[in-house]
Amino acid sequence: MSHANDITSVPGRRRFLQRSASLVFALGNTGMLSLLTLTAADAQTLAMAPRAIGPNSLDSWLAFDTAGNITAFFGKMDMGQGVDTAIAQVVAEELDVDVAQVSVVMGDTHRTPNQGGASGSSGCRQGAVALRNAAAEARRVLVARASDKLGMAADQLVVSNGLVQVQRDPRRAVSYRELIKEGFATELDWNKRYGNALVVSGSAKPKAPADYKVVGTAVPRKDITGKVMATTEYCHHVTLPGMVHGRTIRPPVANAVPVSVDESSIKAYPDARVVRKGDFIAVVANTEWHAIKAARELKVTWSATTAPFPPQQKLFDYIRNTPAASDSSKGGFGGTPYDAAPVLAAINRASKRVEAEYEVPFQSHARMGPSVGLADVKHDAALIYSDTQKPHDQRDGLAKFLGLPPDKVRVIWKPGPGSYGRSDADEAVFEAALLSQLLGVPVRVQWMRHEGHGWDPKAPACVIACKAGLEASGNINGWYFHAKGFSGWDVYFNAADPRDTLVGQLTGLVKADAHNFGAPVESYAFPNSVKFWETVPTFLAKASPLRSSHMRAPQEPQVHFAHESFIDEVAHAAGNDPIALRLKHLHDPREIAVLEAVAKLANWQPRTGKEPKPTGNVMKGRGVSLCSTFGGYVATVVEVEVARDTGRIWPRRIFVAHDCGLIINPQALRTTIEGNVVQGLSRTLYEEVKFDESNVLSVDWLSYPILDIKDAPEAIEIVTLNRPDQPAGGAGEPSHVTIPAAVANAVFDATGVRVRRLPLKLPKLA
Repeated sequence: MSHANDITSVPGRRRFLQRSASLVFALGNTGMLSLLTLTAADAQTLAMAPRAIGPNSLDSWLAFDTAGNITAFFGKMDMGQGVDTAIAQVVAEELDVDVAQVSVVMGDTHRTPNQGGASGSSGCRQGAVALRNAAAEARRVLVARASDKLGMAADQLVVSNGLVQVQRDPRRAVSYRELIKEGFATELDWNKRYGNALVVSGSAKPKAPADYKVVGTAVPRKDITGKVMATTEYCHHVTLPGMVHGRTIRPPVANAVPVSVDESSIKAYPDARVVRKGDFIAVVANTEWHAIKAARELKVTWSATTAPFPPQQKLFDYIRNTPAASDSSKGGFGGTPYDAAPVLAAINRASKRVEAEYEVPFQSHARMGPSVGLADVKHDAALIYSDTQKPHDQRDGLAKFLGLPPDKVRVIWKPGPGSYGRSDADEAVFEAALLSQLLGVPVRVQWMRHEGHGWDPKAPACVIACKAGLEASGNINGWYFHAKGFSGWDVYFNAADPRDTLVGQLTGLVKADAHNFGAPVESYAFPNSVKFWETVPTFLAKASPLRSSHMRAPQEPQVHFAHESFIDEVAHAAGNDPIALRLKHLHDPREIAVLEAVAKLANWQPRTGKEPKPTGNVMKGRGVSLCSTFGGYVATVVEVEVARDTGRIWPRRIFVAHDCGLIINPQALRTTIEGNVVQGLSRTLYEEVKFDESNVLSVDWLSYPILDIKDAPEAIEIVTLNRPDQPAGGAGEPSHVTIPAAVANAVFDATGVRVRRLPLKLPKLA
């Protein structure tokens, strides 16, 4: 099913093919490769049309045109870090072409292989592998053809900017665009796994890092011009002919259900109508404004009910006192058997015991623009526009929800307002799909600000208890870490099942009962150590505004806030420098290297807790934190200033040492780290979901503030440790994880006050 002609275009968007007549190779209905001569307009239509996307076909990954342009088909998407540019660099490198010749199509289920979407900083560390191997194989095939055409052995040929030349006689040459006329009939080896783990390879061996010319250079990001010049087509921009606009009606008390609806209450808007299925109620209208007005004025009688939540001030007591629903011995990420009793016994025998509890509230994804979805559902197929992180999973969930085969549901990813994890990005899409199926017309649903803040899945709240024993010598004799909180899988981390959506639950699907949290994985070798997690039942089993799910670096900020803060507390109790204590117990050389690098970058001076405290109004301190996860190794030092008369915390300077293996684009890496730091500061200093017994209260930017420009750091200084001998690792999350503990430790260093609850707050200290 192709709706290419229905798509609205934004002037200036990169074209798949140049304006001249071009040759494009496409798989026809028979599955055979065909050669088509097209005008530029026809070529653009074909570029948007469905493709055969079996991962074992080289054509699934790369397409060439006779103007010398190359399109790479990438089954993930970009969340603002410029991953498409990195993928273009990898492809250009292996093909020996200019990176400007490479365009990247992302996240279209009918055009790109299923590489799992975006998660776990996997864009480059996993997603690039298949395209690197495919590009290397494409170069091998083209050079073999050039060898036949030029009558020279392949090892006597060189390639530069898509031109294959005889090494000893460069005048004898043939271009890729001449060689591609035969198309590709090349099969790849495939590991038969979809998602992040999908890997393909051919006969060719990719280049050695020592031979790289494009990878490792600061290529300008391909997406910036469109964003700056307002020519990027965001998901919110897409329209379809004949579409109507929808708005969902939310209850005033979270677990209330509709009893009756007075449709006459919106008679002022003759184009508006009410749509109801089960406990799901929406209004649709021909214009968005009428849909908004009708949603505000529709009179609904809601069921009498008991408010489902405890008062917010009892949140952490609920977590402490509620029996666990699951724990890390039963599986989930970081799930391992554990026995805490021997560790606690060892700690109780110690000369000195150190204990602390750390508290983290619910936090909202708080996307800069709320969820939007556009659906055109026919009786036998569906077209969906979405800014989801995982298009193929969303396709599978929509297929179940609509009763359609997955291959008849096409999800087209478009850039959105940003987020990391299972945000509300999937929600409006499922609502639009249901409404379109019920009404038989295309439907666009855009959430409002109060819905985005109020009804998105939340980062799970938790209480983390840490204990350690110290011998008289100051050595550690036992280490205990116990995280207890709401499940990160209360809403699963993808939308492959509609029961993990609000509309799915409101129309009768039973929410899954899955559990996950996490524990630290760094190489600290503490004697008698145990690290485990427990989860508590959700407050409300159906359509809850306090349902929890993955947020950026799922549960790692919570885990590391506690663990890296506690390491500082133990160091202080033992009279040791926090970095020295870490280095003493670490065994991974890459963790040691980033700690030593950040200490040098920040000109770290040893701290034992005996340093004199400042006497003026401005108190200064430094704190450190470490994280190694998602294929990245990061150590961060934060320098704070604390105003004694107000308690204001200002992280003035941030120092980051970052090792993510092979660096593909050093400039994009630095800006990614900066973004991690800024969002991490926001979550550390400001972000907290407010609620009462009935519902979420923090539903706008005043009640859910984020980092303001006045509190942004004066400087973020970064040192990157490039390791071409290691695969490209993750950069989208690890530096984010280090921020909360580094700030908290710096506050203690400045003031002597240990803050163990996020967001960090201090009273006046005068």
